[in-house]
Amino acid sequence: MYGLKGLGGALACLTLGFALIAPAHAGWPEKPVQLVIPFAPGDTDQMLRPITERMGQYLGQPIVMNYKPGAGGGIGAAYTASAAPDGYTIVGSSPGALVVVPLANKEMKYTTESFAPVVAISLGGMMIVASGKSKYKTLADVVADAKARPDGISYGTSGAMGISHLLGETFASEAKVQLRHIPFQGSTPAVTALLGGHTDIAVSAVGPAQAHIQSGALRPLAIFSSKRLAAYPDVPTLRELGYDVGSPTLYGIVAPRGTPPQLIDALYQAARKVVADHGDEVNKTLGTIGAEISVLSPQDYGAYLQEQRALFSKAISLIRE
Repeated sequence: MYGLKGLGGALACLTLGFALIAPAHAGWPEKPVQLVIPFAPGDTDQMLRPITERMGQYLGQPIVMNYKPGAGGGIGAAYTASAAPDGYTIVGSSPGALVVVPLANKEMKYTTESFAPVVAISLGGMMIVASGKSKYKTLADVVADAKARPDGISYGTSGAMGISHLLGETFASEAKVQLRHIPFQGSTPAVTALLGGHTDIAVSAVGPAQAHIQSGALRPLAIFSSKRLAAYPDVPTLRELGYDVGSPTLYGIVAPRGTPPQLIDALYQAARKVVADHGDEVNKTLGTIGAEISVLSPQDYGAYLQEQRALFSKAISLIRE
């Protein structure tokens, strides 16, 4: 549903004849647009950069990443939600910061409705990985060990009550095992800790793990997705292994609620223009981190976020029982 044949028009229908994006609002943009990344470098930024860097060429001003990690992405998302709705501050994330964090932490000063969806950009995945030196050759090995040693297996994630944590706990519930959660400020730190032997496994975005998987330092055990990733045809999904866990993970951009529709449309059209002119190159770059292009319109991206809200509301309820 959310792949290259995505909503908002198939990529094959995009022409190469887009004009430069016309001014959407008097004088905008007159300065660089700040793209808040609510996680540490090496994860979400990789999923967005191949398109957002080129978007600035069509807008006439660069889109500059500003890292604000912490609270499972909540710090950066809250910062953006409270920013002026003038098109100069936007935030890029998976559903983790935009949907999961405000559901899980009622102290957060924002909700999913605090944002205006702009565009979904790429489709990635989350996976369970172990050290290449680990005794865990398959996910069944992890489950067997966890049943023998309740709470004896630690797993790292990108943050407490973030998307990777919820997926990890939902998997543990499905497998009827207890795992010890170790939160970090992003998938890259979680992967680094796993490589250093500080955790037993990790639930990570594919990107930060990919180079280590290719080198043999990490071993992928399963993917949280509705289908196998093209980059990992031999790695099964959790659903294939009998666990009812997983959904498409889209990375996209939202703006503070109240941002003028003209500015949102200009950002969306700039993303479409990048895909039309540089789609093959962008897809090749995303492929190096196990991802692919998936551009959705503001309306369709908003519908996806609401679907994710319903999905993770159930996951949070399950964990809190």
